[in-house]
Amino acid sequence: MSGTLDGQGGAPGSTPTVVTQRNESSDFRAAFNAAQLAMAVVGRDGLVRTANHALGELLGTDPARLADAPAADFTGLREDARTWSAYREVLLGRRERLHCTRRLKQRGGRQGVWAEVIVTPLPDSCETLLSVADISDRRDLRARLRHLRMHDPVTHLPNRSLFFERLTTALSHAALARGGSGRIGLCYLDLDGFKAINDTLGHRAGDRLLGAVAKRLSECAASGGHLVARLGGDEFALLVEGSTGTQQLVDLAACVQAALQRPFDVAGHRLAVSASIGVVERPAAGTHATELMQAADTTLYWAKADGKARWTLFDPERNAHRMTRQALSSTLRPAVEREEFLLQYQPLVGLGDGVVRGVEALVRWHHPQFGLLQPNRFIGLAEETGAIVPLGRWVLATACRQARRWQLEHPDEPIVVSVNVAVRQVWDSDLVADVAEILTETGLPPRLLQLELTESAVMGSAGRPLQQLQQLSDMGVAIAIDDFGTGYSNLAYLSRLPVSTLKLDGSFVRGFRAEEPPNPADETIVEALVQLAHRLGIKVTAECVESAEQAERLGRIGCDTGQGWFYSRPVPADSISALLSTGVRP
Repeated sequence: MSGTLDGQGGAPGSTPTVVTQRNESSDFRAAFNAAQLAMAVVGRDGLVRTANHALGELLGTDPARLADAPAADFTGLREDARTWSAYREVLLGRRERLHCTRRLKQRGGRQGVWAEVIVTPLPDSCETLLSVADISDRRDLRARLRHLRMHDPVTHLPNRSLFFERLTTALSHAALARGGSGRIGLCYLDLDGFKAINDTLGHRAGDRLLGAVAKRLSECAASGGHLVARLGGDEFALLVEGSTGTQQLVDLAACVQAALQRPFDVAGHRLAVSASIGVVERPAAGTHATELMQAADTTLYWAKADGKARWTLFDPERNAHRMTRQALSSTLRPAVEREEFLLQYQPLVGLGDGVVRGVEALVRWHHPQFGLLQPNRFIGLAEETGAIVPLGRWVLATACRQARRWQLEHPDEPIVVSVNVAVRQVWDSDLVADVAEILTETGLPPRLLQLELTESAVMGSAGRPLQQLQQLSDMGVAIAIDDFGTGYSNLAYLSRLPVSTLKLDGSFVRGFRAEEPPNPADETIVEALVQLAHRLGIKVTAECVESAEQAERLGRIGCDTGQGWFYSRPVPADSISALLSTGVRP
């Protein structure tokens, strides 16, 4: 036996193997102890068999004291169930490797450095090798870089990226957490008139002002520990996690308003600023970060539209109206192409004899989602978007075709069809060419068409609009001023316009109701307008006639025709056809 241990004698080939194994074992242990990488050999039971000096130094203890200690205790591998399960799988040889980052525990339970922990099985053994690398410096560097990346360099506040990260996390936690309010709130603001400060004093002064604003916002948020972030430009957000209700957000917004109203001393200038604030507060469950920000942005817009320097609370009904308006705006042009519009007609009746002299064409939108919409729901949108041009052309063509049918059915009693024309139609299209083309296509005589323009569109007209009105009048088309008396009322200008009819606004006619005490001034004004119009060769139509008393008084002072519910509500073309066929007065 001694010869075998000394490498002499024994079976051939046996001695070199033993010596080699001993040398390998000795080399491994020497390398293990001298390694700069902290390591330990761990048995299947999770207990340390041996630890090297580097691990002892990393944990602040003698490596010999780690023997038989549970490796999971000082490496933090028990801290979450998923990592603990994976660690057990490696110990039992069912998993090839575990790689994770953990905070080490030093002697006495103190928190140690951040480390990269790797556990791998040892070949031909029931044991595993645990290696632990100190990554504190790397982690600190990464944290510093992240801080720079996630914070605004001007105000040092969290930037948009960090804000959305925190918002998403807050929504998730608030929706799942028990015992909290389960709600979240947001104050979204921007400074009123900040661009003017940048433009006049320069961006350096603007940056200093932003820094001062950020400080005051942080002071307002400090008591509640709320997140304050600069989202870009002069936009800021205050995030309230675990909101206790709307009042908490309103109080915070009021605090911000008061704080910003105090003057700022910036670069030798005393500056006064204000902010418009959108306030949103709601349950976190079912709320998405993008949805919350859209609501906040909409509410901020309302605050600015309502006069700035104020906070405005999110209103679901107002938002629904805005969404409906946006939906209508985006589908107007396609709706014209899909022929979703229809016309109704309201009679224009002679006040002296009660005979139907004409009809006004009134457009309605048969919307597939919102039903039958009145003009006040979409005409303004059509003018804003430019869809009024194709819509107006369709209304004109449809009304002229119908008027031509009435003319052919009742050649002895032709009636005039009156069509409203928007200002944008005059400017953005060749109205004269459109009218001429439609009259030619339909065969309607120009004398049976009247175009109505609002007083504000006609009064003061010059250049192209006046030229087009004159050309239309020369063509034989009648021109009427709608809602007369609500705009410029530049009576002297009437003599220069090719106008054939004035339609008095309903506000004048309401004073003629029998149930109200008569106002002599109303009748005097209307009578003076009628006399002036007649002297200029212009006829007068009274709108909004609702009773026989009104019709009688208006006829007595000289109005030529009346229009209103007393005669008929707007009705389909077939109803007008029946009225003309029977000869019954409305």
